[in-house]
Amino acid sequence: MATKKAAKKGLIGGMSFAKDAGAINWFPGHMAAATRAIRSRLKLSDLVIEVRDARIPLSSANEDLQPQLSAKRRIIALNKKDLANPNVLNKWTHHFESKKQDCVAINAHSRSSVKKLLDLVEFKLKEVIAREPTLLVMVVGVPNVGKSALINSVHQIAATRFPVQDKLKRATVGPLPGVTQDIAGFKIAHRPSIYVLDSPGVLVPNIPDIETGLKLALSGSVKDSVVGEERLAQYFLAILNTRGTPLHWKYLFEGTNEGSAHPDSIDKPSYNLKDLRHQRSKQPDSSAVHYVGGMISEVQRSLYTTLSEFDGDAEDENDLECLIEQQFEALQKAFKVSTRASSEARLMVSKKFLTLFRTGRLGPFILDDVPET
Repeated sequence: MATKKAAKKGLIGGMSFAKDAGAINWFPGHMAAATRAIRSRLKLSDLVIEVRDARIPLSSANEDLQPQLSAKRRIIALNKKDLANPNVLNKWTHHFESKKQDCVAINAHSRSSVKKLLDLVEFKLKEVIAREPTLLVMVVGVPNVGKSALINSVHQIAATRFPVQDKLKRATVGPLPGVTQDIAGFKIAHRPSIYVLDSPGVLVPNIPDIETGLKLALSGSVKDSVVGEERLAQYFLAILNTRGTPLHWKYLFEGTNEGSAHPDSIDKPSYNLKDLRHQRSKQPDSSAVHYVGGMISEVQRSLYTTLSEFDGDAEDENDLECLIEQQFEALQKAFKVSTRASSEARLMVSKKFLTLFRTGRLGPFILDDVPET
């Protein structure tokens, strides 16, 4: 699943979306203070849960904190495993284990998944529980990897395990990176007392590796406005094309009845971008499900067709750029973005395409390549 070397060179150097691109800088004022507070509290912590995005197991590590984190009892929790390719994810967990690093893939919204993580935490703390009346477990990670969602799930489990305790607080969860602004402690157990410390997501002051920056932005750890939606959509298309991913969607269209009604011919209401996002509190009606499903199929068909008919070399940056231009035109039709100013249409297409990736509608992906052993 490795991205081809020649394509990588093109992604970082010569393609239009990467021209004149230096380090990505996104370091709001609160992050400097938060980083200092995290370093201070890490010294007092008995164990650290470092939450990373399962789609970018390396790129979502805060490199500035790694020396201090690696010196602690640490568990790397690869969150959002439901959005990651399970076969590649297994290779990543084996990679960390080969480095003598505890690692577990989780879905922060799954009770059984979080319980598996807590069982490992308790096992790792066994040796210090006997001699310490109070234990601190700190949760750290870059923005928007799901730290607060994890802590909320931990609270729910703790409430059933330890009914005699203070009223549990909930961590603030939001769709934008940087929601948690301070470090807060939450008691999750008695005898011994175990506290989980949540912390704001912090990045390094700048990200010198442009590809790492793009992966962080694509996964939502950096605000889209910092990099630009169109640039991110181009980057993701480059990854799909150089890996040949759309060609694997051929089976979705084989055996399709040419005489069957096409989704375009079915009357349907109009939906905007938010209809693609997961709705936890309200299930979408059948017409919305049909519309979104049909649109996803058209997107996959468009990318499959453009790549299968492409007679250039995807490893050549100029050919790849031409292919991506064709795919933007095809995606505009698939998303039914009406004819308008070119820049406005491309922005709308980019936003819709990124939403499909981030909600897992296009399938599970892992953007980081597994290191060679």
